[in-house]
Amino acid sequence: MLWAALLLPPGPDGAPPSDEALRGVATWALQFTPRVATSEEAVLLELEASARLFGGKRALRDRILQEGADQGVSALAWATNSLAAHLLARAGIENGFKRPLEELLDAIPMRALTAVAPHEGILSRLGCRTLGDVRRLPRGGVSRRFDKLLLGALDRAYGLQPEAHVWVDLPETFDARLELMSRVEMAPALLFGARRLLLQMCGWLAARHSGTTAFTLKWAHDVMRSKEAGQGGEITIRTAEPSRNLEHLCRLLAEHLAKTELKAPVGELWLNATEVVSLDEKSASLLPDEAQQGESLQLVLERIAARLGPDRVLRPVLTEDHRLEWMQMWQPVPMPRARKAAAPLNMPQPTWVLPTPLKLATRGHRPLYQGVLHLLTGPHRVEGGWWHRLGEGCDATTGHVQRDYWVALSEHAGVLWIYQERLASEETAWYLHGVFA
Repeated sequence: MLWAALLLPPGPDGAPPSDEALRGVATWALQFTPRVATSEEAVLLELEASARLFGGKRALRDRILQEGADQGVSALAWATNSLAAHLLARAGIENGFKRPLEELLDAIPMRALTAVAPHEGILSRLGCRTLGDVRRLPRGGVSRRFDKLLLGALDRAYGLQPEAHVWVDLPETFDARLELMSRVEMAPALLFGARRLLLQMCGWLAARHSGTTAFTLKWAHDVMRSKEAGQGGEITIRTAEPSRNLEHLCRLLAEHLAKTELKAPVGELWLNATEVVSLDEKSASLLPDEAQQGESLQLVLERIAARLGPDRVLRPVLTEDHRLEWMQMWQPVPMPRARKAAAPLNMPQPTWVLPTPLKLATRGHRPLYQGVLHLLTGPHRVEGGWWHRLGEGCDATTGHVQRDYWVALSEHAGVLWIYQERLASEETAWYLHGVFA
């Protein structure tokens, strides 16, 4: 499992972060995974099923780290369970996978685990300083002398017991509040705090697969204001089409704030998504989009090959050969221009070819395959391949064939592609080589 823990800084006077701050970051995080929970000063994300969707673990980590900093996240850590990630974040260790988890947790100060706090004095007198020291104490003695919460928390952190979480629900509407760290007197300066709220709104919109065509920013004036200033103000921004692009929405808001004059210093902000509509998601298919004009199939294949690797993307290429097995070859993309066949084919070609021809039973010199076969057209003679050596060394054989192909009809199997070996010892032997669609 892949868990991330995002720590929020303490509030004024060292108080824990407010419920509004935790809820705001959790709402933003719902765009990455529906499994989001809060615990004390942390927001926890279970991301195992989301890493590939966001371009891999490193790309997902970089995005969460960058956007999390804009949300005020003070520390980030990754581990195989949520409590371990929480403890590593408190200890300032981001990567919980660089060494064995037990080794990392054993070195963390024991006070990082909240369950240790009621017993920290006694554990200190016992000589414990780290989680490893506490874990090495006799379990029987710890169970009798301390409450069960301590052992349970240790077991969950080390992955010995399962965890249980109450997941954050995605709200039906978006309405977020932010208390500014200092009073703002100029309207353009409100953009710094409003950007954090916009980032939360964009995350909420992404989780709902929606966009906004209108949002409202409200502000409250400081209590030390004149009567003429009023309690606050607001501004509504409308877009020409639904969007959840953060930079675009910030630019629109900045343009409107530049023309706004505050009547008194501002201490709080509210952001509300007033008009929300569903967005048609852009297809992530590797296949070319028929609606996309001006891009050739070759360019599409080159882009896919660059993403997956040239050996993972193959294309069929015609060769100068009339033998069915060697008429088409698979080569990596990109590749040189394909060679065309030496001459146009004047005989039908099956849709599917058997890897190995299947010898058919006969009845009165007539081939059988789910009933007696009726020959429709033929013979189509194919002869050649003496130059094609199969294998290496003195034991190599050639791919020389001498065959008469027929199009045959089966009452149950449909239209088939069968042949007889010319100049063979078994003159009546028939083989099934392909099937028509």
